[in-house]
Amino acid sequence: MLLIDDEARLRQLLAQVLELEGYTVLQAPDAYRGLALLGQHAAEVLVVLSDVKLPDAHGVDLLPRFKALAPEAEVVLLTAFGTIPDGVRAMKQGAFDYLTKGDFEQQLVVVVERAAEKARLRHRVAELEKRMSQGHTFDSMIGEAPALRRAQTLARQVAPTDSTVLLEGPTGAGKELFAQALHQASGRKTKPFVAVNCSAFPKDLLESELFGYKKGAFTGALSDKKGLLEEANGGTLFLDEIGELELNVQAKFLRVLELQQFTKLGDTKPTKVDVRLVAATNRNLKQEAALGHFRPDLYYRLSVFTIVVPPLADRRTDVPLLAAFFLKHFAARLAKRLPGFEPETLELLQRYPWPGNVRELKNVLERAAILAPAGELLAPAYLPDEFHGVAARPAADDESLRGLEARHIQRLMGELLGNKPEVAKRLGIGLTTLYRKLQEYGVE
Repeated sequence: MLLIDDEARLRQLLAQVLELEGYTVLQAPDAYRGLALLGQHAAEVLVVLSDVKLPDAHGVDLLPRFKALAPEAEVVLLTAFGTIPDGVRAMKQGAFDYLTKGDFEQQLVVVVERAAEKARLRHRVAELEKRMSQGHTFDSMIGEAPALRRAQTLARQVAPTDSTVLLEGPTGAGKELFAQALHQASGRKTKPFVAVNCSAFPKDLLESELFGYKKGAFTGALSDKKGLLEEANGGTLFLDEIGELELNVQAKFLRVLELQQFTKLGDTKPTKVDVRLVAATNRNLKQEAALGHFRPDLYYRLSVFTIVVPPLADRRTDVPLLAAFFLKHFAARLAKRLPGFEPETLELLQRYPWPGNVRELKNVLERAAILAPAGELLAPAYLPDEFHGVAARPAADDESLRGLEARHIQRLMGELLGNKPEVAKRLGIGLTTLYRKLQEYGVE
């Protein structure tokens, strides 16, 4: 953190407050030394706190120079005499916030924490974009939730082998990304990766698409056709929604897995292939096999190595990171500057159950990016109707943990006459966390 202010006593006081919150604070008394420090420590500075009236510059005019030296950092401007035109100009030029001295003490810690979190998120998105440019790999996957990490660990272990892999998980969770990463981490990565969505083909056409056919095999077969199995020869065949395969096609696939050969429609000789199979399903295939809807022998052959790809509801901590990535992606596509999210928007996104998983999140962000005005933080109003009311404050009779916590904090605030450091101490949490909870629950 970089703090620039020509008032030495105030600068030292603010630095002490921020250091108590765990920040390392660099100090400068003027713009010249502040810019020099920022140039030396650009990679480490998450937030620049700058007075507007400096001896050698105006804080608003410095915004482009701050951004040029440290593009990922957020800037919070401080002023003794705030004016609306200055505030508007500051926000338009990319300031995170504009605070007036004298009444910002309670806001400062919360604002700085939010600015730092936004800067951290931007750093992580930049790193992920760098990884994404390297192709579909496990490192390019966006997310750090334990459920995702467990699935990645298993996938990394099986990737170098030729074992068949079954990916289980709901639609939109990212099973195809896992299949592509398995291929890239295998010895087959220079060979074809062929993806087939079994539910996208009419059932009477899927067999011919997979296995191919010989000329004259049926009406309309005017020439030989190479099937997708042959197209994937030497590489990986990814069968998405394998539970949609007809039972007779399942029997042919069992032969492929056991003998690495199959017979085309209209042919009498078997065709040999060298293919690794990765299959995916959103169904419970074991249950489907018990009901007679899926061949048990094929199920047991497919489930040599099963990996569960977690739904987004099980990795909510990844939602801000994914949302920031998608917003940046759509902003670039629309040629529109969208600097980020209002805090309430991120809270709504994290609380939503995401029945459509990552695919639904991507669609929601595309819609919001189209609706949001350029240059503004993305507000809750640009989310679909089903998001509103998800994060409502707990009612007086709310017996959830959230409701109980809100009432406990309210009671302590009354008992201790609003002494926030003492309330935080009683609760065993940091002052920043308390400020965030006070705002979240609307506690006065």
